[in-house]
Amino acid sequence: MPSIFTKIINREIPGHIVAEDDRFIAILDISPLVMGHVLVIPKVEKDYIFDLDDDVLSGLTLFAKKVAKAVKATVPCKRIGLAVIGLEVPHVHIHLVPMNSMGDINFTRPKLSPAKEELLSLTEKIKANLD
Repeated sequence: MPSIFTKIINREIPGHIVAEDDRFIAILDISPLVMGHVLVIPKVEKDYIFDLDDDVLSGLTLFAKKVAKAVKATVPCKRIGLAVIGLEVPHVHIHLVPMNSMGDINFTRPKLSPAKEELLSLTEKIKANLD
């Protein structure tokens, strides 16, 4: 059964896509830790990041770097934190989280529930800052 990310990739369900190429996609997390929290996902469906082929893993990292720079240019923050947890969805994904303090990337804290309009606006702003 396809993961929720594969369904977004295949446009079976909507997602707030901030960047995409033939191998990767980046979407806003709809339940973010902070505004600007983005998920970077390979289009190949693998459960565990270290099961990715080397070229996919390195490409994922470089794609995440490009997206992180756009997020940092959009969302006021000191830096973009990166986390790979991978237990909540059985499809590799990297969390990019704008950070002003260590608490901003604490996954045990309550998630935000932004309005659809906020997510749409932020999506467009991040897209405008992609190199």
